[in-house]
Amino acid sequence: MSPLYTSGEVYHSQLIHASGHRLNTVRIYIVLVLGIETSCDETAAALVRDGREIVSSVIASQIALHERFGGVVPELASREHLDKIVPVVAEAFTRAAIDMTNIDGLAVTVGPGLVGSLLVGVSYAKAMAFALNKPIVGVNHIEGHIYSVAFENPPVQYPALALVVSGGHTNIFHIPSPGKYKVVARTRDDAAGEAFDKVAKMLGLGYPGGPIIERLAREGNPQAVRFAIPRMGDGLPDFSFSGLKTAVTRHVRETGMRPVQNGEQPAQNIKDLAASFQSVVVRSLVGTLERVAPDFGPRTLIVAGGVACNGALREASRTAAERLGVPAYFPSPHLSTDNAAMIAAAGTVKLVAGERAGLDLNADVTLRLQNLDLEEEALKRAGVRYRL
Repeated sequence: MSPLYTSGEVYHSQLIHASGHRLNTVRIYIVLVLGIETSCDETAAALVRDGREIVSSVIASQIALHERFGGVVPELASREHLDKIVPVVAEAFTRAAIDMTNIDGLAVTVGPGLVGSLLVGVSYAKAMAFALNKPIVGVNHIEGHIYSVAFENPPVQYPALALVVSGGHTNIFHIPSPGKYKVVARTRDDAAGEAFDKVAKMLGLGYPGGPIIERLAREGNPQAVRFAIPRMGDGLPDFSFSGLKTAVTRHVRETGMRPVQNGEQPAQNIKDLAASFQSVVVRSLVGTLERVAPDFGPRTLIVAGGVACNGALREASRTAAERLGVPAYFPSPHLSTDNAAMIAAAGTVKLVAGERAGLDLNADVTLRLQNLDLEEEALKRAGVRYRL
């Protein structure tokens, strides 16, 4: 593989002043990285400069394909990635007006995710890296979400605390320095975004459920239905949303609530239920984040992932950050859902640090994002059952 800085090493480490004295200077690098993301149902490619500037970003969504099934069908997703990966990457270079030979490296999502989907992106990225003789790194999808705040916020001050909430993941991470992660809390069953989708399907609201429930919640009463905030009996600050989903099912059955039919406007009781459900999810997420924060003394709060688009979650997180006296960083909505810019940003840090992957790089559907206090974490959570 070629060295990383093919396009941008612009200063030597020493210059000779006219007087004859040697002057030490800082090396300045301009790093251009291609990111590729295919972990679930978006085929995405992006070119990112220096880990903070999006040169181009292309996302091919599969929502229309999976909508009638009420969720992602893995086989259909992987076939769609096969159809879209070549034109999506080509479009990223076209929009950037950059030749692919001018990139300095590649970053690709290797997990967690759907194995068929992941393999499309990983295989394509490895082939491209080999053909161009460019370095490549694998990126954890969850780490990518954490780096999604890099483009529109000031640099993150460490230590940081990150809440990552999406359709497949709900975690809180302590990040003492870049690239170092300790799991503080995680879901034991459904992810928060998954719960939104399942409740929306139960109420006949369609897919994806998060945006629909948020829209209806604005017209509903969040105190209309009293749901308890799920808490763990063992005292760990973990999340659980399957019980809340069961409570919604019970309420629907006991009140005789009728799901929305095609073309109908949702009744007020549906809106009230949506508002009540959303309220308890937000209070569970932000309450846990605020409760654990004093143990780690964060200088920045990060809220990322697809559910970070939710306005109620953002507002509650901002309020919690103000009480803690720290800034809260969010990605903009188009960077909250799966995208390749965040993968390129995370990959840039790895490439600049000298990390390289071989052509044996492979997908890992159960990839975890934790590299601190592994033994302590294993002992603390021994006997606790988590759904993979």
